[in-house]
Amino acid sequence: MPDLLDQARAADAPDVPTLDEIKKWPATVDIPQACRPFGISRSHGYELAGRDAFPARVLKVGGRYRVITASIIAALETP
Repeated sequence: MPDLLDQARAADAPDVPTLDEIKKWPATVDIPQACRPFGISRSHGYELAGRDAFPARVLKVGGRYRVITASIIAALETP
């Protein structure tokens, strides 16, 4: 069964980062960057974050969303 990263690549998303690239990201990233590995649009990512349904852990810091990079990696490595 393909993992989420494989599914995103299959969706023909040319800017989908590799897992090795993601592992080099800072501890937290913004929603647009966090959407890329999952193959979802920026607007849908904000919608999911607002509903507490983003596929990785999201923190709201002030009025901004930050996504924990380790949770992105965990979501992508989970079969």
